[in-house]
Amino acid sequence: MAIPMTRSESPSSLPRGKVKRIKSIAAAINQDTAEADRLRKDKERVENWKRWSYFPHEQARSRAYRWGEDGILGICDRQCRLCFALSFWNEKDPILKERLFGLVNYEGNHGEDVKECYYYLDSTPTHSYMKGLYKYPQCEYPYWKLLDENRRRGLDDPEYELEDTGVFDEGKYWDMFVEYANEDPSDILVRIKVCNRGPASARVHVLPTLWYRNTWGWGYKHEGHTEKPVMKQVGEDVVFCEHETLGVNYLYVSEDEAGNAPELLWTGNETNTEKLFGHPADTPYVKDAFHR
Repeated sequence: MAIPMTRSESPSSLPRGKVKRIKSIAAAINQDTAEADRLRKDKERVENWKRWSYFPHEQARSRAYRWGEDGILGICDRQCRLCFALSFWNEKDPILKERLFGLVNYEGNHGEDVKECYYYLDSTPTHSYMKGLYKYPQCEYPYWKLLDENRRRGLDDPEYELEDTGVFDEGKYWDMFVEYANEDPSDILVRIKVCNRGPASARVHVLPTLWYRNTWGWGYKHEGHTEKPVMKQVGEDVVFCEHETLGVNYLYVSEDEAGNAPELLWTGNETNTEKLFGHPADTPYVKDAFHR
């Protein structure tokens, strides 16, 4: 089930803060300044100055990773070709928690804002070692509550944060720790640790995810766009990866502390055009396959 994170609104139903912002933008466009010129070009789709409002969070999980590394507490190579990050599911949310939730400019009372609790705990200057923490609620994540309350508030009101929703009350959340340690620049060890901070046992699914940023599906031939890379399972716990400019890499998956080998799940990094635009997708292996 998808969460529709956008709603049609009439001007009379717009929150007070949003009406103020719309009026201020309209006034700015009519001025004879460099910023007014940028706003006009963005409105007329001549140049894209306001990237953060391109599409909301609700669409993000169905769109191919294209512009940059995405995910939670992830890493990638220097050109953002091969990416690794964490995803989670608490058996309550209607979607995977695979990216930080945030508001675009028109959804937050102070503009775009991330509504999550995550921390960069440690790192060496060379990033040969890194440690991060993400706090994941055990109850259903309050997407709608955060969206509606921040839309309702005005410019002079404080922002409504994740902690304000009560999802961390009584310690009912997990601490998701991830550590990265380099044997050498191309050999990275990853350790994931899950700590239940709640008063009772609770199950969570952890999905470490490896993918190539989509640089092949846009019809371009200039620098930075490549042929579609290869990723395939070549052993019970080994994934072979080959990229036109990055070369060959391998992902080795170890057993957990109980001796259980994780199951490997597969899909493609392709936009679900049928869901978003009503056009049949070229492949059934679209990016949001794990959400269904």
